[in-house]
Amino acid sequence: MHDDNSPRLPTEHTQPGETRAERDVATDVVQRILARAGTAVQDGDTTHSRFDGDQLDLAERSALRRVQGLSTELDDVTEVEYRQLRLERVVLVGLYTRGSAQEAEVSLRELAALAETAGSQVLDGLLQRRATPDPGTYLGSGKASELADIVQQVGADTVIVDGELGPSQRRALEDIIKIKVIDRTALILDIFAQHAKSREGKAQVELAQLEYLLPRLRGWGESMSRQAGGQVGSAGAGMGSRGPGETKIELDRRRIRTRMAKLRREIAAMKPAREAKRSSRRKNAVPAVAIVGYTNAGKSSLLNALTGAGVLVQNALFATLDPTVRRTKTPDGRVYTLADTVGFVRHLPHQLVEAFRSTLEETADADIIVHVVDGAHPDPAGQIAAVRTVLADIDGVSDIPEIIVVNKADIAPPEAIAQIRSMERDVWAVSAHTGAGIEELLGHIADILPAPGVEIHLTVPYHRGDLLSRMHAEGEIDELRHTEQGTFVAGRVPEDLAADLHRVAIDGE
Repeated sequence: MHDDNSPRLPTEHTQPGETRAERDVATDVVQRILARAGTAVQDGDTTHSRFDGDQLDLAERSALRRVQGLSTELDDVTEVEYRQLRLERVVLVGLYTRGSAQEAEVSLRELAALAETAGSQVLDGLLQRRATPDPGTYLGSGKASELADIVQQVGADTVIVDGELGPSQRRALEDIIKIKVIDRTALILDIFAQHAKSREGKAQVELAQLEYLLPRLRGWGESMSRQAGGQVGSAGAGMGSRGPGETKIELDRRRIRTRMAKLRREIAAMKPAREAKRSSRRKNAVPAVAIVGYTNAGKSSLLNALTGAGVLVQNALFATLDPTVRRTKTPDGRVYTLADTVGFVRHLPHQLVEAFRSTLEETADADIIVHVVDGAHPDPAGQIAAVRTVLADIDGVSDIPEIIVVNKADIAPPEAIAQIRSMERDVWAVSAHTGAGIEELLGHIADILPAPGVEIHLTVPYHRGDLLSRMHAEGEIDELRHTEQGTFVAGRVPEDLAADLHRVAIDGE
């Protein structure tokens, strides 16, 4: 970075199709973003409430920092080799073709938060307005040269583009600026790879990474043409095994395809166990509530506030990747489940949506969707639209009742909450940090949960206390009294429980 630790301003000349006023606006946007305190989100470090528990996973997560001192200069390495190197010092690049500078700032600020969540240090940025992205270099040759100057002056080792680059665009940019270039999709995939903990989550992320990587393989220096015999790497290959063989990049492609096929088989093999758990909950008539929302909207904090689950809460993007399901009860004693799901983001990579489709199917089985919105975010309406874009790809979700929960109401501008109320029907403002509005939300969820549908009036033998326990958990009891023959109950229960009760019921009342 510069000796005076100040961000470098873009050069004074304008590019074709960019006015001086637009260049000044872009410069101001970048300055505001770089003036942040260096945190993953605008409002500072993670703060926990009394609902969050011991947060035992947080120390492990905090220890997952980037390795310093690894170079990503493009010197005779293949994509498979350098994708394992660490992002360290980055320059951001944004390009907007329509909309306002404020919308472009929200997107670039989110890119900065993504980069910092990945463990990078944001050094500088460049923002440009163009009618359309340049098909060759995405930015155009003039801006690409300007970017190369910025990279050289601040000593960055990676450039992150706020968009999805085609393979040829990325190659052209890398050839000009001489360091590694990644796009928004690759950055999100990298964060997912760091944070996934379960076996299934790791397999899903790796599959998404490989699907993204395969069409973008390239090499530098001699690696494009370096060849090895067909038995390269085998012990004692020796005479008779040396020949033209495959280039290093061809080997990479073949290994990637083989690995992808294996991952798909592994994920398919995990599906029956997950479906068995869902089937068990449906069989026992346990209603399900799915918590969805934009990344860092406070879904995990809300789950902790609603159930005391104590799941990881971190002021960073994509802190939660592995779904958490917790049981809780309505005020009248009915059991239901709450599931914390992976957060969404604008332009969520389609590879991730496909890889995590099995996880997202948990949402389709829910009886209620609790859609959490960050009331303190500059564009909460944009967050709602981005989440619904992803949910629209999941069959059956559109028919499920949806509650809009505006979280962080303690710090959200009142006009932002009022705007959401004017746009949506079922809106509840809460603060998972202070607990404000939580009791009212729990009562509302209880009111709209599906009620048991079969009326019963019967006597249960005393030795079948298990059925009475199920009635308390799954049904609604209007009357309960003890008689000589057993316990007389009246109320409503699910169909399968009603059948079990009628099989053992004692004649009489």
